[in-house]
Amino acid sequence: MPNINAALGCAQMEHLEEFIRNKRQLACLYARFFESKNMTFFKEPKNCRSNYWLNTLILKDKASCDLFLQETNDAGIMTRPAWRLMHRLSMFENAVRGDLCNAEWLGERMVNIPSSVRRFAGI
Repeated sequence: MPNINAALGCAQMEHLEEFIRNKRQLACLYARFFESKNMTFFKEPKNCRSNYWLNTLILKDKASCDLFLQETNDAGIMTRPAWRLMHRLSMFENAVRGDLCNAEWLGERMVNIPSSVRRFAGI
């Protein structure tokens, strides 16, 4: 690693707890906001401490997910599906795999929402 990259990494590490605190505060605001909506804000499991680098919603079905993505992106809010399942990528379509019903269920419903603390500090 070049010295400049190491210096940047060290400088970032000095602020790590502040970054995580801000991300967790944003996640708390999101959790409160989405409590009354027909979607679930994905929270950290019990006895865990998430850095909430990504904030994720789980919607009731694929149609709701598609509508949410369309409306938020049309409004200039950059949302996206949480992931694309690997077995749906052309390079892995013939790969050996087990039952993926849970992954497919989540893949149709999960959306990542903005995680930038600076942009949404006023929520």
